[in-house]
Formats: sequence, C-alpha cells, structure tokens
Amino acid sequence: MTAIALTLKTIALHTRRLDRAWLAMVLIAAAVLALDAAQFTRSLRFTGGSLIAIAPYLALAIGLAAYARASGADGLIARAFDGRLTTMIVVAALFGGLSPFCSCGVIPLIAALLAMGVPLPAVMAFWLSSPLMDPSMFVLTAGTLGLGFAVAKTIAAVGIGLAGGYATLALMNAGAFAEPLRPGVGDGGCAGALMRRQRPVVWRFWRDSARWQAFSTEASRTVLFLGKWLTLAFLLESLMLAWVPADAIARVLGPDSLAAIPIAVVVGVPAYLNGYAALPLVAGLLDMGVAPGAGMAFLIAGGVTSIPAAIAVWALVRRQVFLWYVALSLTGGLAAGILYQTLAG
Repeated sequence: MTAIALTLKTIALHTRRLDRAWLAMVLIAAAVLALDAAQFTRSLRFTGGSLIAIAPYLALAIGLAAYARASGADGLIARAFDGRLTTMIVVAALFGGLSPFCSCGVIPLIAALLAMGVPLPAVMAFWLSSPLMDPSMFVLTAGTLGLGFAVAKTIAAVGIGLAGGYATLALMNAGAFAEPLRPGVGDGGCAGALMRRQRPVVWRFWRDSARWQAFSTEASRTVLFLGKWLTLAFLLESLMLAWVPADAIARVLGPDSLAAIPIAVVVGVPAYLNGYAALPLVAGLLDMGVAPGAGMAFLIAGGVTSIPAAIAVWALVRRQVFLWYVALSLTGGLAAGILYQTLAG
C-alpha cells in the first residue's frame, strides 16, 4: 500500500469517528468564511441569537424529561395516555395549533414527549400542527395575507394534525413504528416499555444519588444531542435567509393555476425560511400572480419540512418515522393547497 493510500485510509477512518453534525458545521462555516466573510459574521450572530431565543423552551423540555426519568414519573405519564389515544390525538392537534413553537423549537418538546413514553400518534398530531400556527402567527398572517387566509391556515394546521395522528395510529395498529426514536435517544416512544418497567415514583429524586446521577446524565446527553443539531439547523437557516431570492421562487412556481400547487409543495421544502419571514415572501409571491393555493401549500409543506427542521427530525427519529413525517407533511400541504384554491379561487 502506497503512502498516499495509507494516508487517505487513515483520514477516512478518523472522519468516520467524527460527529457528523459538528463536522458539517465546521465544513459549512469554513466554506462561508472563504466565500463571504461578512455573511459568516451574520450567520454566527443569527445562529447564536436563535439558540438564545430557543434556550428557555429547550431548558424546560429537557428539564421535564430528565425529571420524569429520574423520579420515575415517566411511567405515570405513559400510563396516563394508555387507552385514550383517539381523544389524545384530537387534543394534541388542537393544542399544537395554539402552542408558540416553530418547526425547530418544537423538537425539544417532541423529544421529551417521546422519551417519556407518549405514544407516537398523539405526538405526531402535535408535531404536524404546532409549527404551522400559533396566536402570534395568526395575527401576523391575518395582517399580511388577510383574515380568511389565516383562518384557512389554522383549519389546515389542525386538520393535518388530526389526519396525521389517526393515520399513524392505523399504521401502529398494523405493527409499524414500534420504536420511533433512534438508538440512544431517550428510551423509545412506545409506552409499553415504560409500562412494563414499573418503578416507584420518587418526586424528590435529588435525595437519591443514583436518581440524581440519572437526571444529570439524561439532561447533559440531551443538551449535547439537541444542541448540536439545532445549531446546524439555525446555521443553514441563516444561509437560506441570505441566499434564497423571492423572485427565483416566483419564477419556479409560475402563474396562477392549480399546477403551481404541487410545485409549491416541493419548493417549500428547500426554499421555506421560517414562519415569520415566509409571510411577506408569500405575500410578494401572490402579488406576482402565484396561485393562492400555491401560497397555502408553500406555507404548510415548508413549515413542517423545511431543511432546518428536517435535519432536527432526522437526528431524533428512525428513518421510517422520518419518511412518514415527510410524506404526511407533503400530502397535507398538497391537500390544503388544492382545497384552499378550490374554495377561495
């Protein structure tokens, strides 16, 4: 073996041992610094600011999950949902439409819910509806795109949550998604595991050194795991905000027609920025003649499956759950766009 081949093999071996998220961040940051130093600075500020903004939600979700694990309350939470899935799907979808979480901000809470044993159908209903609408988003949508559009998007958010939750329940009843979380993330989302492993609940767990150790381990591991993926997600979001022009999206979507709706669903995945930045973008697209249904499809599909959010979801759940999540999002965006175009057009 030549020296060059041996060196390449050694580099490849060490690269495989590196964490993929941190490696991707370093490579992306280095490329941005080489191409545009000013954008590198802006991206660092955007990423840092976004992490600071999401920190309270992150701390609350991680703290609750670690507390439930250390105290043994995770088993109680899992049993509380047992036998009530059909009702919980409705509650989760409605609550999702009122919660103040963006597509990335909901990730820590989803991780906590799944780790505590909340069944995947209820979590999926919340997961799909939550990034699409909240009270402040409703007001801004009404002011930017009109009250009718805001009401329609709210109905679509809850409807997609309900449809996704019940569809997930049907697949789970057929034997799918037994372990939704990736290995090493929480303890799986199936309530059965927690219900089989009965443990006494100790609310003041810090008096027990073993339980305190469990709390510290769970919290620190989750902070590192979610922190790195959310950092990568926000870094990519900063670049999308800077480098994705609205007029290019308008040219891709084309004129006012139903044919633009499926295109908007596909374009929404890479081109969607964030919920607040997307509103004036869609308003501008509609002024350029893009179909109203295409604007709705862009907001719905992009809001759930934007690249930053997809990265965080991919890190959290197994591949089949991720693909199912994407399929539900794209199907929901397509259906919402066609229905809105039909009724409002």
